[in-house]
Amino acid sequence: MNIEAKSAHDTDQNKYESPIRASFWLLAIVIGGINAYSSRFFINNDAIAYIEIGEAIKQFNWSDSDYANIVSVFQFVYAISMIFAGRLIDWLGTKLGYALSLAVWSVGAMVHALATATSGFMFARGVLGFGESGNFPAAIKTVAEWFPKKERALATGIFNSGTNVGAILAPISVPWIADHLGWQWAFIIIGGIGFLWLIFWFWLYEIPARSKRIGQSERMYINSDQVTTSFNPGDIRVEKISWFQLLKHRQTWAFSFGKFMTDGVWWFFLFWLPAYLKAQYGMTGMEVAYPLAALYMLSSIGSIGGGWFPMYFINKGYEPYEGRMKAMLTIALFPLVVLSAQYLGTISYWWPVLIIGIGTAAHQAWSANIFTTVSDMFPNKAVGSVTGIGGMAGGLGGIVVNKSAGWLFDGYRHAGIAKAWLSARSAHLGDYMDKIRSIQLVNKHGDLISLDKVELGGLPSEVVTKLQAIDPISFKLLKAIQYPIVQHDMTTAYTIVFTFCALAYLIAWGVMHMMVPKFKKIEL
Repeated sequence: MNIEAKSAHDTDQNKYESPIRASFWLLAIVIGGINAYSSRFFINNDAIAYIEIGEAIKQFNWSDSDYANIVSVFQFVYAISMIFAGRLIDWLGTKLGYALSLAVWSVGAMVHALATATSGFMFARGVLGFGESGNFPAAIKTVAEWFPKKERALATGIFNSGTNVGAILAPISVPWIADHLGWQWAFIIIGGIGFLWLIFWFWLYEIPARSKRIGQSERMYINSDQVTTSFNPGDIRVEKISWFQLLKHRQTWAFSFGKFMTDGVWWFFLFWLPAYLKAQYGMTGMEVAYPLAALYMLSSIGSIGGGWFPMYFINKGYEPYEGRMKAMLTIALFPLVVLSAQYLGTISYWWPVLIIGIGTAAHQAWSANIFTTVSDMFPNKAVGSVTGIGGMAGGLGGIVVNKSAGWLFDGYRHAGIAKAWLSARSAHLGDYMDKIRSIQLVNKHGDLISLDKVELGGLPSEVVTKLQAIDPISFKLLKAIQYPIVQHDMTTAYTIVFTFCALAYLIAWGVMHMMVPKFKKIEL
């Protein structure tokens, strides 16, 4: 759009701009609140779960690969369900579709409390993934229904910032709940909050054409990008659009590739940050609470700032899509700072926390804009379905990143343990090593434990007691030798993953721009 055309367009919009401000903030609060206390509070159950799973690793003898498998069940079900969830949201509409998703999330959260074995956690993660799949298709469709194009990224950024509320509250509140009530109650309470928010959703939300909270001038402003300027609720109808029809368009593939490359970065940080702080700095429980809270506060800033940023270019006369892509290129540069996280981490753990916080803030800014490219290019009737297809791609990307990280971390940990055995023999601890490695070690669930795969610091208390009974001084010396060697190897492993996380956004932007260099409205 040239500047003259933009001025004429803005003049038409400005006639209706004033009345929408109240609805803007009302809707942002409603969606942001529900996103915070339901979908992302649940998703941040993954962060919650990992704090609890930190103890469960000792109880159930889980390796990093085992943990990756558990979270991958969530992502696999989420990815597959996303494509159907988008279609379901388009069919049911945002109000009923979002409510159904929220109810399933709540059940999924509560089911965790019933888990007594690995299979139970995997089932619970699957239910959670199925319910979560309706979140973003419904939320993005809601934004498309309520906002003109130039405001959609900001609206998306505001509601997406709500996703970090759960991440900020989780590391602070869950350890306290677990200590005082038991870890099961953390999941039960979160599920209850989801059902509570259903009341507010039904009370406050309705699509603009049926809402009694706005007038005709506000409806005109909301639909100022469209040709139609009169609204009759009775005219609303649902049109079915096949996925094959959507997959014919490069825009669908560009959005899906962007999600595939970058969603895994967010999932990795969300799932593995507590493990990173434990592996690199020996931090557990409440020790990780405030660093994680600070990190996700930065993410909230990135979400809102990223939603505002493309408006800078749009106000200069660029088309919304072109302005958004320019903003996304700038945003894609910020994760490069993650390359320095491990180097500066030798000074203080706060350096990688803040640096990774910049990376997660950039992801939220990126997310606010990549979602909005869908509503830029596709009609409202297809937004949920396209978002679902991209969400499926993002979920699959998350599986690849997390499974790869699990394998990588296990490989480097096992290599570090093997090096530690060699160093211990040189320190005249060979006799003690031979004794403890010849004993059959099991946890209280009867699972066999291999000292070639589990660090001494990660053993359950009953096994530690058994090994210390043989020779407490030798156990202490062996543990002191093993820890820095394994830590060094784990530093290398995390550096490899951080490198991918730093470069993923530039790669995604380059491919997206190559596939869709110019804006083209899709007619269906």
